Amino acid sequence: MTDRPFDEAGGEAPEMPSPGPADRPLPGGRTDTWRHPVLVRISHWLNVVAVVVLIMSGLNILLAHPHLDWGVRTNFADPWLSIPTIPNWLLIPQGRNLAEARHWHFFFAWLFVINGLIYLAYGFITRRFGRRLWPTGMDLKGFWPSVKEHARFHFPKDEEARTYNVIQKLTYVTMILVILPMMLITGLSMSPGFNAIGGILLEIMGGRQSARTLHFISAGLIVGFIVIHVGLVIWTGFYNNMRAMITGWFVLEPTTPADGEPK
Repeated sequence: MTDRPFDEAGGEAPEMPSPGPADRPLPGGRTDTWRHPVLVRISHWLNVVAVVVLIMSGLNILLAHPHLDWGVRTNFADPWLSIPTIPNWLLIPQGRNLAEARHWHFFFAWLFVINGLIYLAYGFITRRFGRRLWPTGMDLKGFWPSVKEHARFHFPKDEEARTYNVIQKLTYVTMILVILPMMLITGLSMSPGFNAIGGILLEIMGGRQSARTLHFISAGLIVGFIVIHVGLVIWTGFYNNMRAMITGWFVLEPTTPADGEPK
């Protein structure tokens, strides 16, 4: 991999080590390194539960009017997109129930928002956000080499796995600062309670149908992120990745050159 976190020739200062317990040596030249603090792990698993419920209850809400369009009203004769039938096992609650689905959706939406705000506050206060997720200039210079490495499904398991690569950083930052806020804003713009107290978000969105469509697109991008994220967790070492998100510890393998001989 070429997307190093610093310029070894002296161009950019190296990334500061994450605060936490020191590395623990393991047999075979492996290293146990501290990756995820407890608040990050709790936040992650709360998000897993919240997002699953939001998607399943959101599908139930969507089925009450399974047509997406732009503007104020739906063109029933020729909508922008019509949603096909969705099996009951993908819905919360089971079966078509708009009122109850809204209760589930709103409760877990606020859980998701509050959890996210706590995570962001922690990330900025401890500088974890800038240290772990914000791409540096050197990261950006290594973008295309990193794309080529990803296209070959080559993912490091040695010292280079200690930090996120530039594609991971850009993806996480885009999700946190663009996609998730768009999901929140479009969701609020459709809330009858929010509109009742004088909210103007619906007008800014261009009408209820535009807001519904943008909300659906945001949800689709989140689902796509989840599918790729889970796939890479499995591909790059399911046990190691899950252990890191449960215990905080991640195992680095010994560095080996291209010919497979240990250094």
